[in-house]
Amino acid sequence: MNHWIIHLIEQGGYWGIFALMVLENVFPPIPSEIIMGVGGIAVARGSMTFWPLLLVGTVGSTIGNYVWFLLGDRFGYARLLPLVRRWGRWMTMEWQDIEKASAFFRSHGQWVVFALRFSPFLRTMISLPAGLAHMKHWRFLVFTFFGAAVWNALLIHGGRLLARFTGAQEVLGWAIAALTAGVIGWYLWRVATWNKNRA
Repeated sequence: MNHWIIHLIEQGGYWGIFALMVLENVFPPIPSEIIMGVGGIAVARGSMTFWPLLLVGTVGSTIGNYVWFLLGDRFGYARLLPLVRRWGRWMTMEWQDIEKASAFFRSHGQWVVFALRFSPFLRTMISLPAGLAHMKHWRFLVFTFFGAAVWNALLIHGGRLLARFTGAQEVLGWAIAALTAGVIGWYLWRVATWNKNRA
């Protein structure tokens, strides 16, 4: 399965990476570290080039995060609360999480949108409180785009470095297995420990 995922990313080309990066930021099927890392290996092999890969990956990240931003901006606290109370278990999101993220956003301002692009767990979560705070759309998009661009560039570079080593494909396969197991385990743990009263 791991080799199939690598093959799927490589065969999908730029459009495939764009689509996966959008989905990864809405509901992560495959972590961006894997998507852009495989892209970096493709750059090292000569089947992709750096700047188009960086552009499509970053635009995909920005659009995926914008979905959560729009949800917060259009729904607002009043309409989002019943949604979280009803579907919070399956969204693995408690109202307390949203309140904490919103307080953090209000304390640190727009730069937190840029900085949290480098956090595996919070980079998508922060988009929702940014929308709830009705941050200006253009400002959110700019800070998200440039934060994602820096992160994606680092991932591509990491993939290029990995491609130099013998057995890089096998290492990446194990990394995919570990990250996939981690994501599934985290999701199941959140579902099992979700507390409706707290939410």
